Amino acid sequence: MATVDRTYLYAPHPLHAILLAGPIPLFLGALLSDIAYSSSHHIQWNNFSSWLIAGGLVFAGLAILCGIIGLFRADGRHRHALLSLLLLVVTWIVGFINALIHAKDAWASMPMGLVLSVVVTLLACAAAWFGLATARGGDA
Repeated sequence: MATVDRTYLYAPHPLHAILLAGPIPLFLGALLSDIAYSSSHHIQWNNFSSWLIAGGLVFAGLAILCGIIGLFRADGRHRHALLSLLLLVVTWIVGFINALIHAKDAWASMPMGLVLSVVVTLLACAAAWFGLATARGGDA
């Protein structure tokens, strides 16, 4: 029977993992709310997007803080942790711009709000992917 020896190079703290995954459903919910607003033009969907973006920014900000602490804990040797942190910072910046776009009148926030919601959701997924991809397979 062949076994795979896995060496864990870097494992994020469980709180960091939760905070890293937290922005994904919030930014995805904002994206879905933007899609609903673009098809129905009910202003409440834009309000939902604004609140979900604000929640995603809170989670992303806390995940950035945990990522900085994790880099010191990992001695800065791990590319995935650094790449995840950089992606989180970019996610937060683009998410903040998205929040400012959504703060406009509901009609004025489209289509730029929808495009930024797609970008922020993809960035949050990429940051979580690199932040949580910790195991490296060894020889079988």
